Amino acid sequence: MKAILTPHAPQPIGPYSQAIEINGMIFCSGQIALDPVSGQVVGTDIETQTHQVMKNISAVLAAAGTTLANVVKTTIFLRSMQNFPQVNEIYSQYIANAKSIPPARSTVEVSRLPKDVLVEIEVLAIK
Repeated sequence: MKAILTPHAPQPIGPYSQAIEINGMIFCSGQIALDPVSGQVVGTDIETQTHQVMKNISAVLAAAGTTLANVVKTTIFLRSMQNFPQVNEIYSQYIANAKSIPPARSTVEVSRLPKDVLVEIEVLAIK
């Protein structure tokens, strides 16, 4: 088992790793819309936050030696399901540019997320 840590994604805000690699599988912790340099939440709208989340995920995957093209499962946590269309559109841009077969995915609405962000996304990828 190997911990993945990169300065190109936000540093963990608790006792967890950005990702863990084991047997060629990359288990990424949920990413929120934090700027990797300042550690501050980026944007107040769902579009800006979703783009930042996808950039953070891409950075963690790159540090693990893989890309969005190798994501096999995604879980999206939304503070409001009303934001689903916007998140889905932005998520699709990143995933469609990376691969032809989209990963399996779950999307759930939650009452609150860390730092009161609007979206959190976690992924499972392979090398």
